[in-house]
Amino acid sequence: MDKNKINSSLIEEIKKRRTFAIVSHPDAGKSTITEQILLFSNIIRAAGTIKARGSGKHITSDWMQIEKKRGISITGSAMQFNYKCFLINLLDTPGHEDFSEDTYRIITAVDCCLMIIDAAKGVEERTKKLINIARLRNTPIITFINKLDRDSKNPIELFDDVEKKLKISCIPITWPINCGRLFKGVYHLKDGITCIYKKHIMYNLIKTQIVNIPNLYNSLLDKYIGIDEVKTLREDIELINQCCLKFNHTNFLNGAITPVFFGSALNGFGVRHILQALINWGPCPTYRKTNCRIVYPNEDNFSGFIFKIQANMDSKHRDRIAFMRIVSGKYYQGMRLRHVRTGKYFILNDAVVFLARDRFLISNAYPGDIIGIYNHGTIRIGDTFTEGELINFIGIPNFLPELFRCIRLKNPLKQKQLLKGLTQLSEEGMIQIFRPLLNNNIILGVIGELQFEVVSDRLHQEYKIEAVYEYVNIFTVRWISCIDINIISQFKLNNSSNLAVDCNNNLIYLAPSMVNLNIISARYPEIIFSKKREYH
Repeated sequence: MDKNKINSSLIEEIKKRRTFAIVSHPDAGKSTITEQILLFSNIIRAAGTIKARGSGKHITSDWMQIEKKRGISITGSAMQFNYKCFLINLLDTPGHEDFSEDTYRIITAVDCCLMIIDAAKGVEERTKKLINIARLRNTPIITFINKLDRDSKNPIELFDDVEKKLKISCIPITWPINCGRLFKGVYHLKDGITCIYKKHIMYNLIKTQIVNIPNLYNSLLDKYIGIDEVKTLREDIELINQCCLKFNHTNFLNGAITPVFFGSALNGFGVRHILQALINWGPCPTYRKTNCRIVYPNEDNFSGFIFKIQANMDSKHRDRIAFMRIVSGKYYQGMRLRHVRTGKYFILNDAVVFLARDRFLISNAYPGDIIGIYNHGTIRIGDTFTEGELINFIGIPNFLPELFRCIRLKNPLKQKQLLKGLTQLSEEGMIQIFRPLLNNNIILGVIGELQFEVVSDRLHQEYKIEAVYEYVNIFTVRWISCIDINIISQFKLNNSSNLAVDCNNNLIYLAPSMVNLNIISARYPEIIFSKKREYH
């Protein structure tokens, strides 16, 4: 970094940026929060809801036909927009647990996470898994406890749940006044303001009205929430001030504490609080590790990595977009970049930014920004782009699939279209393809059952292919590696019926049972049987 001149205009652009992901268990309100954030940022005029399928309205970040049909988010999307004087890069993550690998990769590309928790359910299993991934890099986490307008757990009980399951200290920033039908609003401990939540009817629609009352001892509180509830609120706040830790920005950035907010995403209550926390406390774009050194955002030389690839976002053009996180330097139209894995240089003229499925050509972009590059089949997840330096960003995992099926065409004459479609879907990281050494079968590996349905649906919608699945006797797989080429050769000779290659020609062992895998790994101690590998 000492060889690079520090550019003051670059630093100013870095300070203005916030790049974060929203993570939650399915149905905790993640997509609704996304809609409300866009609404408060004046990007959309009305928030679509999952319940509005019959009216033709859909969640803004859901663009696939199957997402609209089933009312779930199954692929991540990127949205860039302005809020006040800041530029926000928001990455919406898949809402279904079967698509967790896409979420894991998205978390590697952000600087902060907004965690949504259902107030009636507390910390659920998927939330726990996602936060464990975020904690690997000590990613700062802001917590929003949602659905306070429904019957909920006690706030103290929710805090205990978060601290025990996620091993992170909760710092209350807002505090709820009752819940469900009796929900009256929240008290903002940092600002010293009581935010009163009210519903009223306007043009036959239910609208949320917010009244802000300064000073916890303001007599207006008796009128709005009642004498007894005001007394209880004051006692709660006094106890919190005595017993709870105070918010410390350094501890937040280190991932040791999480500021906690309460509200109702469906009614937009409490969303402004988390947006303000994001721009006040959220980190600017941070450094990333490579195989050689650490790259800092304020370096003059451009660098970035690919964390996601999406095919056919625009059904008319059948294109593929590679999502790049810019780590350092400045992108400008017409710049010359090196694709490190292939060693080839190219001129980048048509980078785009996103608002869900919509894209916009840009002339400049900076660290923290998520840009799209048109991919003609040469770019893979994990690829690094620089202005010439031979480095590779690390930390983008490729996880082990859990379910396996052999895929076959109803019309054998469309084999070429099938291979093209599966190749593009595997480039997205949505599925993994295995080709056995001894036959021409195509085996798909996925994380969750719903992915098979999505593959079928997308093959039909995007490639006009009808395919069926057949059972295969595979319990698990392992990536194979060994420094001794002779041992690998002998292993392939003796176990060819259980071997395949993935789309990158890496050798794979197909284990019919855990017992079989244990016997084989014991028989070949020199060989490494890996559960996961990094994208390169």
